[in-house]
Amino acid sequence: MINLLIVYDIPDDKTRRIVGEILEGFGTRVNRSVFECQVKNTAQRKKLEAALRGEIDPAIDSIRSYTLCANCTASSTVLGEEPRPFERDAVYFF
Repeated sequence: MINLLIVYDIPDDKTRRIVGEILEGFGTRVNRSVFECQVKNTAQRKKLEAALRGEIDPAIDSIRSYTLCANCTASSTVLGEEPRPFERDAVYFF
């Protein structure tokens, strides 16, 4: 399992909505433009990246993906009532 933290800055409402919908298929929104996603393998990650690449204009949109190791996620903290990172009731896989 590969844990990804994906953040984006997309000015167009329609594109931003589509990107959010794609990411909801792979993980959990933890902030307006931040998702915690899990993919099974590199092939699934490439599929996610291709889907996102097909929706954005790289001249004005920005999506960043950070791979988080097991130690990184285990040592992450949350301030508030949210579940710990990557500990959600439902994570979806395509």
